[in-house]
Amino acid sequence: MAQGSAQAQAAEGLHAAIIMDGNGRWAVARGKLRTAGHLAGADAVRRTVEAAPDLGIGILTLYAFSSDNWQRPSDEVGTLMRLLRRYLMAETGRCVENGVRVEVIGRRDRIAPALVRVIESAEQATARGRRLLLRIAVDYSARDAILRAALRLRDSPHPRRAGEERCELSREEFSELLAGSSEKGAHDVDLLIRTGGEKRLSDFLLWECAYAELIFTDRMWPDFGAADLEDAVLQFRHRERRFGRVVPVSARSAAGAHAGDTGAPAARAAVALAP
Repeated sequence: MAQGSAQAQAAEGLHAAIIMDGNGRWAVARGKLRTAGHLAGADAVRRTVEAAPDLGIGILTLYAFSSDNWQRPSDEVGTLMRLLRRYLMAETGRCVENGVRVEVIGRRDRIAPALVRVIESAEQATARGRRLLLRIAVDYSARDAILRAALRLRDSPHPRRAGEERCELSREEFSELLAGSSEKGAHDVDLLIRTGGEKRLSDFLLWECAYAELIFTDRMWPDFGAADLEDAVLQFRHRERRFGRVVPVSARSAAGAHAGDTGAPAARAAVALAP
């Protein structure tokens, strides 16, 4: 990644992505139904969204429901869909007040039409939000998204430039093709967090996480809070991001000095000086 690109990303804040894992196990450990864990997990979403902007996060992508989750018991799937609908209906007003723009990524053709209407309503109502872009992945599969982008490219070939028989597609252009017109505001993931103790990506943002810093925590998602998010961001700031390059010693020293600061400016400085 070019230095200018890294600085541009830093200027608009970190892109943090979270695999919200452990809801069911949290509930079972307390002698409750798995659905109780999902209910508690909704509160963790609220805490995380509220804390993100003050930690220098400009984009927050949450993995709410994967394409493989359709294989879960129907009552659990139903609960998850009802929770999403309830969350969007209850939080849209708060998002508008706090400058949070909501975007739902993933397939919509397998989601109930009533829920799709709620999603579209939330997206439209929050479209002017500039403080945080909240992306919620529902019926999402990174491999399927990459495949669909490749099929779109096959069916609508990249236009040739003057004097060239064939124009090669750049990574940036494919990223836009992969994202789709509604998601062009989301740059590559800087920090990926997975709760619940598992250490895998589970088909989440595979292209976008090419150089993401990965943090795995044993904390179950319902117990995740602002302090956990702050700790993850602090770990991120102390890591040296090279993108395949050798970072000069002076840049490392400067990044280390900034890492001890608090607030969004420190996060942006750490990314810009030690990419």
